[in-house]
Amino acid sequence: MPAGVCGCCGPLRPRYKRLVDNIFPEDPKDGLVKSDMEKLTFYAVSAPEKLDRIGAYLAERLSRDVVRHRYGYVVIAMEALDQLLMACHSQSIKPFVESFLHMVAKLLESREPDLQVLGTNSFVKFANIEEDTPSYHRRYDFFVSQFSAMCHSTHEDPETRSRIRVAGIKGLQGVVRKTVNDELQAIIWEPQHMDKLIPSMLFNMQDNEDSERAGEENPASLAESCFRELLGRAAYGNMNNAVRPVLVHLDNHRLWDPNDFAVSCFRIIMYSIQAQHSHHVIQQVLSHLDTHSKNTPRVRAGIVQVLLETVAIAAKGSIGPTVLEVFNTLLKHLRMSVDFELGDGSRRNSASSLSSTRTKESEERIVQNAIIQTIGFFGGNLPDYQRAEVMMFIMGKVPVYGTPCHTLDTVKIGHQGTKRIQMMLLSSLIMVTSGFKCKTICAGLPAAFLEPLCSISLMEDSELRQLVLEILHNIIDRHDNRAKLRGIRIIPNVAALKFKREKISKQDVVFMKKHGQQLYRHIYLGCKEEDNVQKNFELLFTALALITIELANEEVVIDLIRLSIALQDMALANEENMPMFIRCGIMALVAAYLNFLSQMIANPPFCQHVSKVIEMRNLDAPYLLPEHVFREKCVFPDCLDRDDIGLYFQTADMAEALTVPGYNVERLAIPYIPQVTDRLPRRKSFVDTISLQVDILSNSLPDQSQLAEEITFETLKKAIDTTGLEEQERERRRQVMEKFQKAPFEEIAAHCESKANMLHDRLAQIFELTIRPPPSPSGTVTVTSGHAQYQSVPVYEMKFPDLCVY
Repeated sequence: MPAGVCGCCGPLRPRYKRLVDNIFPEDPKDGLVKSDMEKLTFYAVSAPEKLDRIGAYLAERLSRDVVRHRYGYVVIAMEALDQLLMACHSQSIKPFVESFLHMVAKLLESREPDLQVLGTNSFVKFANIEEDTPSYHRRYDFFVSQFSAMCHSTHEDPETRSRIRVAGIKGLQGVVRKTVNDELQAIIWEPQHMDKLIPSMLFNMQDNEDSERAGEENPASLAESCFRELLGRAAYGNMNNAVRPVLVHLDNHRLWDPNDFAVSCFRIIMYSIQAQHSHHVIQQVLSHLDTHSKNTPRVRAGIVQVLLETVAIAAKGSIGPTVLEVFNTLLKHLRMSVDFELGDGSRRNSASSLSSTRTKESEERIVQNAIIQTIGFFGGNLPDYQRAEVMMFIMGKVPVYGTPCHTLDTVKIGHQGTKRIQMMLLSSLIMVTSGFKCKTICAGLPAAFLEPLCSISLMEDSELRQLVLEILHNIIDRHDNRAKLRGIRIIPNVAALKFKREKISKQDVVFMKKHGQQLYRHIYLGCKEEDNVQKNFELLFTALALITIELANEEVVIDLIRLSIALQDMALANEENMPMFIRCGIMALVAAYLNFLSQMIANPPFCQHVSKVIEMRNLDAPYLLPEHVFREKCVFPDCLDRDDIGLYFQTADMAEALTVPGYNVERLAIPYIPQVTDRLPRRKSFVDTISLQVDILSNSLPDQSQLAEEITFETLKKAIDTTGLEEQERERRRQVMEKFQKAPFEEIAAHCESKANMLHDRLAQIFELTIRPPPSPSGTVTVTSGHAQYQSVPVYEMKFPDLCVY
């Protein structure tokens, strides 16, 4: 009886179970029974409501086979599940998927590499299926953790370890594809998941042991592909969560020094994300640099170099609102680097610390050079309209020693630190202005930029003056003529150099009228500095030549000739006891420039006079020519003979040569004097005469007896004779120049402020006396003898307009 009962119960099993059992052969080596698998698939498609039961039963069999280590049947079960997933697309597949994911999780939890790889392959197939409706309750937290663990596999066998890591990367890629496009699965971008996904990919990209493998069998290349895909799918609000784990991984594995891997990572990031999201990455790197502000110099240099790579890629596209933020942060770290380098000077006493101090200085120089390169590269790749703003921003950060600076505090680092910051900021300005092609010179050299630049040019440091001149060259040279002007020399044929030039625009003419004196003064005072070297004179010659090519009309040509004659007279007079090298260098500069100018304006008499002087110098005074004065073995005379007029350029001869239409040669007779204020005389404003009734206090009037002066013959003679007045005016100008050149900045500022205050006080007094309120019954205030008095006006005495009276 018992046997009969068991025998008759077999056919009573549900049909789906019988169909599932039939797909398993007696010997697992025979594989899946295809005919029975077709029957099971047809049954599942015909009766989709049975899918959840089929999946549950398959999961039950698979779990049992896993426990019993019957891995052949496990493979058959997973193959059947894969076929059912591919064949069934309906609403009822949702419960079946839960059973499927449960079976995949069972395989991933096992310690057998083959089962882990099998489960991963099945999950990847499932990830490629596009579902019609989103899932409201499905979560992939376990799979993210398990696949990430597989990516860090440390199996003893290299081949098996590589297989597990590849499977883990493929699994993470499947999770990303399955969830990133599902709005209900936005949780995948949360930090707890990104902190597992990103480091797993970076770990395999970094550990490139199987570089010989190709394609998907190489964990590094597969991880890079997955990393690019993940970043490419990142939305606007997910960029921070995607980039932060990268920075943390680089910190934990100490990959900033050397930073080759960090640079490659951020190149991948910048080329993978959407262009409009680039500024998010830059902001993350900037904030990370702030976090490591007190770290070792090499780490900071590595982060700055990574920032350079991100900026270089982002500058071509959308950079968002972070332009000035980038420069502000970099300048702040530049200041901190100089502080770190020079701040420990008081502790440099022992010989044991000397070597460590030198090492620290060299490492800080690496940081500073990286910052300068980043500033220059970023600024040089910006559009012209943004580059002008960046130039103004950097110039506003350049400190001047001895003056207050609210942006970069230079009190603690002293003169040496201030000079270092000045050198580095000006070097970065050279890189920013390189290739800058402004349509009008006003856009490239606005007053707010030109004035501080010229003030720096007057500092007693030849290197700073060289940097200022190079910045001017970059801005003025709009047709790339500077390469043809390398060095200072007597050019025999200027026309052969084929300079590119255009007719000077009206805007440039206005600029030279308004700011030309600043450029002339900058050149004039820069020539007589005692620490000038050959490079200074070469740059000064190039500046004069570029002004002639780009900005010179007839009026500017006259001014440049006056400037040249003034330089020659200054070298001859030698009122400031300049060294003979400086005096001869100025003479050589004037000769080289006038030779260039005479050929540029194509005036034969002018060229003849210049050539004659140069020939005389070749014979009698070669030390006054640039080809000789800058030689190492040049012999200088004890003094310059002013009476030998053949060696010097004569104003009368040049004026006679320029007696052609267009040139106002009368201005050549007026000696050039550098203007201190660098401002044009203000135009007088014409206003309507208004009768003002002003109450003048009696005690403010001077005594009339003091104003009276007896008019005699001698008084009239003195008034007519103006020779003494000219001498007094010349002496007054000299004193003003000397004051503004040698007086401290604080004294000059206080003097100007006192004049401004006096003007404001006078205006306030006039307005107080003239602009009075209408009469009021409550009283009006009047000032008499410096005391305020209230005067009340009765209503019946007040006069109203006729229209206001009822």
